[in-house]
Amino acid sequence: MTENNTRQEGDTQDYSVDRLSETIGILTRRETEARILIPILRDLGEAFGKAAVLETVSRTIMNIAEEQGRELAKFMGGNTAKDFKEALAFWTRDDALEIEMKESAFQTLCFNVTRCRYAEMYRALGASDLGAVFSCNRDAALIRGFNPGAVMERNKTIMAGHPVCDFRYTFPGDQGEPSADGF
Repeated sequence: MTENNTRQEGDTQDYSVDRLSETIGILTRRETEARILIPILRDLGEAFGKAAVLETVSRTIMNIAEEQGRELAKFMGGNTAKDFKEALAFWTRDDALEIEMKESAFQTLCFNVTRCRYAEMYRALGASDLGAVFSCNRDAALIRGFNPGAVMERNKTIMAGHPVCDFRYTFPGDQGEPSADGF
């Protein structure tokens, strides 16, 4: 990129588009972010108060996640339950999550996460308290961006000490006619 933000001849990377997760995977991305943010947030918490800092960081991360949800719907070419189910491959890459599918239908997608390497990673970094802020809290905002009519329910997370994360998604019924496999 030149100083006036135009592409130079032969430059094929568009840095204005976030494609990092496609390249390195979300687990690696979250670890890299955490290793940078954890010491910064701890120092900011000491200087300005932990609650105020975490509230601001949480709000910012949820705004980012909502925008990422909109980008994901564009990338997937749709925002249906079927599209979101296919997108789960981004989060399960590198065995980051083990998922037990409970229901996959036209308007619903229900699964349990039975192993979460994201939670394992935050614990190993001594940041279990920040794991929910960095990862778990993104989920509702992401689906809001992906499909504003979709609803996510989750009552348990591995990050909070439960044996599973129980994801239950309901998508609006105006997504066209389902095919024989429920989609």
